[in-house]
Amino acid sequence: MTSPAAAPPPAPARFTPAPTSGRRALAVVASAASVAVTAMLVAVFAFFIGNGQSPQIFSQLFGHFALAALIVWVLLAVANAVGATRAWFLALVSGFVSGCLAALLATTVTASAAGSPFSGAIFLFVIGSLVSLNLVFILTVMAAEVFLAPRVLRGILGYAPQRPPRRIALVRIPASNLDEAELTHLERTPVDKARADEQWDNYCAALVAEGWETVEVDAAPELADSVFVEDAVVFFGDLAVIASPGAESRRPEIEAVERTVRSIPGVTVRRIELPGTLEGGDVLKVGSTVYVGASSRTNAEGIRQLRSLLTPHGYSVVAVPVTKALHLKSTVTALPDGTIIGDPALVDMPSVFPTFLPVPEPEGVAVVELSPESLLMSSAAPETASMLSSLGYRVVTVDIGEFEKLEGCVTCLSVRVR
Repeated sequence: MTSPAAAPPPAPARFTPAPTSGRRALAVVASAASVAVTAMLVAVFAFFIGNGQSPQIFSQLFGHFALAALIVWVLLAVANAVGATRAWFLALVSGFVSGCLAALLATTVTASAAGSPFSGAIFLFVIGSLVSLNLVFILTVMAAEVFLAPRVLRGILGYAPQRPPRRIALVRIPASNLDEAELTHLERTPVDKARADEQWDNYCAALVAEGWETVEVDAAPELADSVFVEDAVVFFGDLAVIASPGAESRRPEIEAVERTVRSIPGVTVRRIELPGTLEGGDVLKVGSTVYVGASSRTNAEGIRQLRSLLTPHGYSVVAVPVTKALHLKSTVTALPDGTIIGDPALVDMPSVFPTFLPVPEPEGVAVVELSPESLLMSSAAPETASMLSSLGYRVVTVDIGEFEKLEGCVTCLSVRVR
């Protein structure tokens, strides 16, 4: 059964772009301005309180401290641009020097504007103002440059707007020789290439309708199994592990897949190296637990390498024997709540899974989690679809019958980037 698509829920962006030169300039100017404005307001307010809260203090001193603040803004913008906020002692020295220079210049201008000719007495007054009229202003500049300016600077440089994440699904168009794909557990039956192309189009359309952006890996017309792109790479958050196919005929598929993966911003790429073999169809992620099928396509060395790559990232790798099907995910997959579903006739050791739910049809073992509430699965398993709907999931079904003839399932035809 199919249901209307629902828009994906918004979530914080995973990647923070490097600050542009414009943002850096804004951060420098704003950090200096925050210090200048704070010092001006504190100085005026201090004199207002200290002089009996007389309103005349504003007209008498506002112009003086506004000029001093303007000079501090210019001086600290230069200082912050060359890194004055990188360490507290640099900020302290910058604040002290800028505050003193600004106070001296502003006091000189204020005295000149009052009509006082420059003389020794005026010079002594200007110097003396550093520890009288301008003392609060200078101390505030120093404190604000040490404590406030770095926070303003980092806040602007580190700001990243909230935006919906890219939900990417890698796909690969079927090869022209699709009917020559490898078979292990099924007898070969004729594949209708035109119908397979149509089913692949409908599969991709279902992903797009559910809010996924499909990114096509370069076509490989001569690589029969290349449409089963899941086997070439597995994502663990921002870590992409390039697989090492157990079938030698599939190893040329890796190059184009890796090239596409490396074009995705923020992704770290690691590889499984021969003699280790591992295919993505053998990897089932359930929270921080990663079940890996020890199958004809994934060997012990491949599992060892994957465990070595994932353990530092907080994942626990559990090896599972697979002898009755091609891959682990040909026998079991997971619902969004962590429940493992599968066909008991195909699963070697159901007891390895903490929660196992049998499905009534072999084609119902594979589901793709479209969202925490919705699933994609094969239309060849209507009883399983009904069962999962009764559990509260919205089930979207697609016909992939031509790919099922080649031991494929809904998980095989895409790689969901998360």
